[in-house]
This record gives sequence, C-alpha cells and structure tokens, in this order.
Amino acid sequence: MISWKNHFLYQIDYQHWANDKLFESCDMLSDEARKRDAGLFFKSIHGTANHLLVTNLLWFARLRGDHVDLRPDQQVHDDWRELKLALKQTVRQTQHWLQAQPHEFFEGELRYRIASGVEHSNWVHDVLTHFVTHYAHHRGQIAGIATQLGAPIPEMDYIGYRRDMQDSLANLRQAANG
Repeated sequence: MISWKNHFLYQIDYQHWANDKLFESCDMLSDEARKRDAGLFFKSIHGTANHLLVTNLLWFARLRGDHVDLRPDQQVHDDWRELKLALKQTVRQTQHWLQAQPHEFFEGELRYRIASGVEHSNWVHDVLTHFVTHYAHHRGQIAGIATQLGAPIPEMDYIGYRRDMQDSLANLRQAANG
C-alpha cells in the first residue's frame, strides 16, 4: 500500500512534468496570443499560468505555517520565460520540502488564514488533493485555449507521466547493464 506521502510526492512530480508538457505547447504561441483575453477566469493563458504560480506560493506558505501577501489574480511575472522558470522552481521547492516531511505530516491537520483573515482547518491530504486538482483544472483551461490558438495539443495526462517514468527507468537500467 502506498502512503499519503509517497502518493503526493508522485503527484507533485507529475505537476512538474505536466507543466513542462503544457509549456512546450504554449511556447509555440506568440507572447501576444498568450496574453490575449481568452475569456478565462484569469483572462489569458499567461494570466492563468501566473495564477498557478501564485496558488503554489500561497499553499506552500500555508503548508509551512508561513504567510505570503498575494492575491489570486496578482501578476508576479510579465515575462513568459520568467513565469515558467518561477513556476518550475516553486513546484520543485514544494516537492523537496514535502520530501523532507515525516509521514505523519500528511495525515495531520492544517490550520491557516485566508486573505480575509478567516481561519480554516483542513486535513493536509485534502489540501494537497485540492492543490494538484487545481493545477490540473487550470492546465486544462490553458491547453484548450492554446490548442484553439494553433498550439499543438499537449499530452499531459497522469498515465502518460507514469509511462514516461517507467520508460526512463528502463533506459537507465539498460544503460547500467550495457
């Protein structure tokens, strides 16, 4: 049986992989196309990717018991390359921090305050489930708009990630034996 910790370490690694697949597709678009209002809640591809970064920063701070003063729609990076790099780094930082946590952390309760000052309490595994499904939700929105704008369809489903990881392990084994 897989532990909550291992489950979420796989899930966070998947987020990194899926973001890379999405960025490869979105890189085919012009900066103007990525920033054009496409009717999304956070307006554009760029705005929605920026929201993913802000969301990661907010939840990562809450998990650590810290506070960051960010709004969900706050623009952090105007440059696409800087935004992608910041999102990659933040996802990896989250992954490494979670790796260092004891198994019990994932079964514990998280108390945090939202921007309005209201205190909430949720199980850590529920917060992390929200975190990863929130990413998938917004990545799907971005992929749909990017595809409509002419970008290639990014194949970023979880089973594709697992296959890629299995293939990578098989290649490493073959290289070590050959």
